[in-house]
Amino acid sequence: MNYSELKATIQDYCENTFTDPQLATFTEQAEQKIYNSVQISALRKNATSNCTIGNNYISAPQDYLSVFSFAVIDPVHGYKYLLNKDVNYIREAYPSPADTGLPLYYAFFDQNTFIIGPTPDAGYEVELHYFYYPESIVTAGNTWLGDEFDSALLNAALVEAITFMKGEEDLVKLYLERYNAAMELLKNLGDAKQRMDAYRDGQLRLPVR
Repeated sequence: MNYSELKATIQDYCENTFTDPQLATFTEQAEQKIYNSVQISALRKNATSNCTIGNNYISAPQDYLSVFSFAVIDPVHGYKYLLNKDVNYIREAYPSPADTGLPLYYAFFDQNTFIIGPTPDAGYEVELHYFYYPESIVTAGNTWLGDEFDSALLNAALVEAITFMKGEEDLVKLYLERYNAAMELLKNLGDAKQRMDAYRDGQLRLPVR
């Protein structure tokens, strides 16, 4: 379902004509709710960069929201995954920028920057695996969510729309139930099927009744 189809469907279900800004708000609120409820693999990104010798700060990507993993790539021993700590821990453990070596820890210094410790003694490559918000379907026209799981997006947007309309309680309840049912299926995909494989976990089985 692309954005044009989504807008038309919202208005058909609600039997109402909304403005484009209103439809955009319903859709963006729906996306935000979904993206913060399920760990969808399509919302993961990788970024690589290099440490600077003597500098224990690393800039975060502009679209970064949270970390899945943060690794330093040692040319001799390969990947070394950093442990997440508080800034004060790193400051206490490595009080001087002159405390150098292969980084072992990282912390969120501010919304745009990580601090690592100890201070890098070489220009190590670093790899950040992180969660981000993809471009909204409002501006992109097509997204993974709209193409692969439009039932969740549509019903989440309908909840926003019917709430805006101050709809009847039974109608609000209906859309919430449809949204929750769609989210249960999406969570089964994002939080279950995409996080397992048949070799290690066995195939998904339902109990015999």
